[in-house]
Amino acid sequence: MAESKTAVESIREWIVEHKLRTVGCLWLSGIAGSIAYNWARPTMKTSVKIIHARLHAQALTLAALAGAAAVEYYDHKSGAKPGPYPKFLPLDNHSPKN
Repeated sequence: MAESKTAVESIREWIVEHKLRTVGCLWLSGIAGSIAYNWARPTMKTSVKIIHARLHAQALTLAALAGAAAVEYYDHKSGAKPGPYPKFLPLDNHSPKN
């Protein structure tokens, strides 16, 4: 009998399959959150608020990229990934040329 996946497992699987989309969404949410936080501080100039938002989002993006690299390393080391080729490539239709 096949076991059903939990919500955490299905989210993790989606994140593993869509790493760059996840990093992009984190960057966008980092920019939006930082701008929202900095806009409540009236003593700063607008240009400084935008620079701070970019720096916060850049730090969040670097952390997300490091996390994606760690997940990729763990998947390859544990053998969870079947191989270096994408699922959509039919490998049996091509024969090597001599």
